Amino acid sequence: MGFRRSLQRVLAVTRKEFRQLARDRLTLGFIVGIPALQLVLFGYAIDLGLPLSFHILTSQQDTFKVRGPKLNAFMSIIRGCQDLVGTFVLGGVFERHPRLRLVCVEADAGWVPHFMYRMDHAYDRHRYWLPSGTLTRMPSEYFREHVYTTFQDDWVAFQVKDLCNIRRLLWANDYPHSDATWPWSRNILAEQARGLTEEQRRWLVHDNVKELYKLPVG
Repeated sequence: MGFRRSLQRVLAVTRKEFRQLARDRLTLGFIVGIPALQLVLFGYAIDLGLPLSFHILTSQQDTFKVRGPKLNAFMSIIRGCQDLVGTFVLGGVFERHPRLRLVCVEADAGWVPHFMYRMDHAYDRHRYWLPSGTLTRMPSEYFREHVYTTFQDDWVAFQVKDLCNIRRLLWANDYPHSDATWPWSRNILAEQARGLTEEQRRWLVHDNVKELYKLPVG
C-alpha cells in the first residue's frame, strides 16, 4: 500500500512537470536543444580535429563594471575563460568527449597551476556537489590534457611551466591590439624565455600550435 501511494505521488509530480514544460517552451527548448547542440558542435569539432576557442571578453559578465578604479576591470577579463574551463572540466564535458580540446585565448597562463590546484581542492572536499560519476579523474588531469592557454606578456607563465603542461602553452604577440608586445616581441620573448631550453622554447612559439591546429609548416 505504501509503495503504491509513493508511486502515485511520483506519477503525479511527473505529470505536473510535463504540463509545466508544455507551457514553458523556453525551458523545454533549453532541456532538449542545448544537449543536441553540444552533440553536433562537439562532434564536428572532434571529427574535424579542431579545438573550441574562447576569447577573453566573450562572457556576459565582461561589462567592465567593477569596484574601484576603471583599470581594475582589466584584472577581471580572464574570469570568463576561467569560468568556461570550470564548466567544461567540472561539468564532465571532457569526460564524455575525451578527444575534445579547448583554447583560452589571450587569458594569460600564469594562473593555470593554482587554478588546477583549486579545482582539485574543491573536488576533494565537495565532489558530492556533482552528480555521481561526473568525473573519473581529478579535475587538474582534464585541464592538463585538454586545455590550452595563449599569452603575450606573461613572465609568470614561464616560471611555472613545470607546474602545468608546457605542451599546452601557446605564445602570441597579439598584434595589432593595445595589449600587443609588438614591436618589442622578440626582446620580451628573449628576456622572459631565458630559462627555457631550446626545445621548450620551440614548443611554446612553434610546435605546440602547429600540432594543435595541424598546420602544414616546417
